[in-house]
Amino acid sequence: MALTSLTDLPATGALLGLDPGTKTIGVAVSDSARIAATPLQTIRRSKFKTDAARLFALYDDRQCSGIVLGLPVSMDGHEGPRAQSVRAFARNLLALRDVPLSLWDERLSTAAVERTLLDADTRRAKRADVIDKMAAAYILQGALERLRQ
Repeated sequence: MALTSLTDLPATGALLGLDPGTKTIGVAVSDSARIAATPLQTIRRSKFKTDAARLFALYDDRQCSGIVLGLPVSMDGHEGPRAQSVRAFARNLLALRDVPLSLWDERLSTAAVERTLLDADTRRAKRADVIDKMAAAYILQGALERLRQ
């Protein structure tokens, strides 16, 4: 299956949100009604097939019907090396398993989450533990809101 637009994802069922970084992958999940995104976990990256197996296990365990993958686009809309890396990650996931997968512009998601955590006076160590999965939830929540429009 090729990448799909957000509106072409299946109309029902939970969605898995991913924020892939160079060292970790933030993971979030929506409820089946697609109202709220919840941070789930942060996966420390290792071999791609190992990471993909963990992601697909979460996808199956949560009975997801699609994946929303954060795409790091620059402020001017340009896709740099990180965006190309995420596109390759998406292609590699789809090569392993045919699932509906959509890319979502994640511009400023990590910065917004970090601001929220700082405003909540979260300790630096705690921020490091939760920022990736919270960024995944922020990305997924943005996609859910767009789907409701």
